[in-house]
Amino acid sequence: MKTVVVTDGRYRAAVAAVRALGREGFHVVVTQTRRDQALTPPAFVSRYAAEGRWIAGSVSDPAYADRLLSLLMGYERPALLCVGAATLNVVSWQRERFARVSDFLIAPPASLDALNDKEAVHRRCLDLGIPVPEEFQGVPDRYPVVVKPHCGERSGLKAKDRYRIARDAASWRAAVSEMAAWDPEPLVQEKVEGTGQGASLLLGKDGRLLAALCHRRIREWPVTGGPSSCCESFYDEEMVHTSWRLLRSFGFQGLAMVEYKGPYVLEVNPRIWGSFPLTEHADSSLAVDYVRAASGEDVVYWPEAYEAGVRMRFLLNDTAAVLGLLRRGRFREALEGVGDVFRAREALSSRDDPAPMRQYLRNTLLRH
Repeated sequence: MKTVVVTDGRYRAAVAAVRALGREGFHVVVTQTRRDQALTPPAFVSRYAAEGRWIAGSVSDPAYADRLLSLLMGYERPALLCVGAATLNVVSWQRERFARVSDFLIAPPASLDALNDKEAVHRRCLDLGIPVPEEFQGVPDRYPVVVKPHCGERSGLKAKDRYRIARDAASWRAAVSEMAAWDPEPLVQEKVEGTGQGASLLLGKDGRLLAALCHRRIREWPVTGGPSSCCESFYDEEMVHTSWRLLRSFGFQGLAMVEYKGPYVLEVNPRIWGSFPLTEHADSSLAVDYVRAASGEDVVYWPEAYEAGVRMRFLLNDTAAVLGLLRRGRFREALEGVGDVFRAREALSSRDDPAPMRQYLRNTLLRH
């Protein structure tokens, strides 16, 4: 039985990965750094987690790579699935050391840095003929516009804080001034309309497409613009192909999500993304295919290899989103949200594995 080490168990995405891999028969070990999470991570209490391993200190410590390597060396060549972006970057920068003791699919630092740079992605899309929002140099000639740093993730900003919307020249100047704290020359792009969508892909070491999952946003929190609080799976062959062309052009390998607004590419998350729990509810094989491909097995891509039309919600965030819609008088959208209490699947819920959801709620109450 092959061992899979899933890092950063405090994240909700880790629960979905642990369940998918445990159900497939892998020996799943979940890790978490003690200084980054004082409470028991939800993934630790999953029935599909064979072990929960605490790592001293923080992922930001210079010694973190050595500590993670030491843990990996305690198993016979495990597969490594990095849930947190910080851990992913550590392994990417020291890939030769980690490759001696574990199997993984992680892009080189240059590829990750380029994909995290919104302007680099914008330029590459233009080269490939992929639609992107217009970018402004200097004072925009029309509004509204979106102001954002090249890489909000690297700045440590939460998703909802990684951009500002400006509807006139005064708010544009204020937004540029605010974002200058993280980026002296933030990007300014037209604010495009349309449904928020994402194409999540797994690429092999040779750039081959191995698996994919598309989703669209139903609601987000904050309702003025933020991460998805409710989403739905669907399939779009053109979106998958376009996303693959873009990722392959950067020499990418591993898991990534390309974010769209209507037909326009907004950015790329070259890592496990926030709505990753949808892979469990839509019966997607992304996590299992990742481990198999990383371990050298032949993985063949099958279009539509998951259940479309599955809605998933994050209980606390989506409740806040529905209340936010009510406060803004958007009653029709709020009513749909109330209906999703009965229709949508809760991200962390599972009949055969209820403990992670209880632990997540408990941790939330204790933190607040």
